[in-house]
Amino acid sequence: MQAKAPGSKKASGDLWWQKGIIYEVYIRSFNDTNGDGIGDLNGITEKLDYLQDLGIDCIWVTPFYESPMKDFGYDISDFKSVEKMFGTMQDFDKLLHETHQRGMKLIVDQVPNHTSDQHAWFKEARSSRDNPKRDWYIWADADAEGNPPNNWLAMFGGSAWEWDEKTEQFYYHAFLKDQPDLNWRNPEVHEAVLEEMRFWLEKGVDGFRVDVMWHLIKDEHLRDNPDNPDYKEEQPTYNQLQPVYSTDQPEVHDIIRKMRKLTDSYPDCVLIGEIYLPIHQLVSYYGHDNKGAQLPFNFQLLTLPWEPKKIAIAIDQYESALPNSGWPNWVMGNHDQSRMATKLGEAQARVAAMLLLTLRGTPTLYYGDEIGMQDVKIPKSEVQDPQGLHMPDKNLSRDPFRAPMPWNDSPNAGFTTGKPWLRMAGNTSKLNVQAQQDKPDSLLALYKKLIKLRRQEPALHKGLYRPVYSDDKLIAYLREAEEKRFLVVLNLSNKGRLFAPERFKFKGKVVLSLLPDHENATVENELKLKGDDGLIIEINR
Repeated sequence: MQAKAPGSKKASGDLWWQKGIIYEVYIRSFNDTNGDGIGDLNGITEKLDYLQDLGIDCIWVTPFYESPMKDFGYDISDFKSVEKMFGTMQDFDKLLHETHQRGMKLIVDQVPNHTSDQHAWFKEARSSRDNPKRDWYIWADADAEGNPPNNWLAMFGGSAWEWDEKTEQFYYHAFLKDQPDLNWRNPEVHEAVLEEMRFWLEKGVDGFRVDVMWHLIKDEHLRDNPDNPDYKEEQPTYNQLQPVYSTDQPEVHDIIRKMRKLTDSYPDCVLIGEIYLPIHQLVSYYGHDNKGAQLPFNFQLLTLPWEPKKIAIAIDQYESALPNSGWPNWVMGNHDQSRMATKLGEAQARVAAMLLLTLRGTPTLYYGDEIGMQDVKIPKSEVQDPQGLHMPDKNLSRDPFRAPMPWNDSPNAGFTTGKPWLRMAGNTSKLNVQAQQDKPDSLLALYKKLIKLRRQEPALHKGLYRPVYSDDKLIAYLREAEEKRFLVVLNLSNKGRLFAPERFKFKGKVVLSLLPDHENATVENELKLKGDDGLIIEINR
């Protein structure tokens, strides 16, 4: 393929991944076409018209590669393959072709931090200490008492070091012992992983979401992590320590720069990084001269309390911390976090949708949030998520956020003709896509309206963000571009509130309202908002 020209240093907002909306498909739970109860690649292809009608620009598909499925696909045994439960490589090629035929993009998960212990690389590495691939992973001797070399903890509980009887050394695993970490200090690992990425780029994918990007490099001296003074018992045991030596090392940016150089050599590709870090650390992942990840995922709306003042401050801090060429992004749902409608309730989920789709920057949606899917209670006897299984006393299973998508009111909600891999919600007869398709007041209809308005108005998809007001209930801001200004006013509570800011005078027409009270109304200088209301107002110049 022909390499594309270097991008502009200005954050223009005109590139597809800046204007567009990304939609995460957790493949196991989206749509099953062969009756085994597990979603598959053909299931995504079957629903492309739905996603196009919703207004999605880019589909992000979670891992579908060959895997023992100890971590549901994030433990990969062959990066250049398709796990048979999800289909075949021909099925993937069809999905990619059909997505592009509809003018949409497709990005895939890249998991460069670790492999499965069943991967050929690791089988070679653990075969002997002098195997050529030994240094592709992180090995260390026991200390004088036979203990692991340091105190690092695994994300899913317990020590991050596993003893290998045959070669009498420990290997490091940030997650399960079945997921040994690659040694990114070895240049051969760089070349091998970049070659895997090139394989998918040659197929025509439009970029990657890079799993746990901030984990890739570890401290060369394997120093102990310090205690976390803010640790609380209900948190994962991993949080007992501050992972200052096992994550977010300076050398990680050299790796990301190489990944970016590769993706930049293919037309219009995007590199997205999964990064759970505070803003001042997160923005460093844009890289020097914007040659890091184009979109280091910003999870503030997932992790912050639903309080207007805190959210307003976080938006301002993020906007001010962005490098000049950096483009913002916002995420309000993913496969690791409780669903928006569960955390906020149905009414505030509408407010959250308006917030997500009117902020400056690329929004990422999680499958089912557009119909208000909620967490599903999974009995302990049915828990499958390794995080829940390894820390059963802490109620940390992510299964509730990964329930199958309800498409209609048929048995198993149209997701499968077999037994779903995970228990479905109990209200799918009423809460499903088909039930909301033709209802003008449904959450699905609201998403379509918001996405359509965002797409047609440059002020909303690339315009400047200006804060206007916030208090204990309201947040208000302007979006403006090309002689158009939109005032967004959101009530993040269920109580009414008068919006009449002293320092900001306005007059305009309501173009979208969450409640019928203000629909198409002309407003001036003040608004009486009911609880759970939100307005987008086109301001007169």
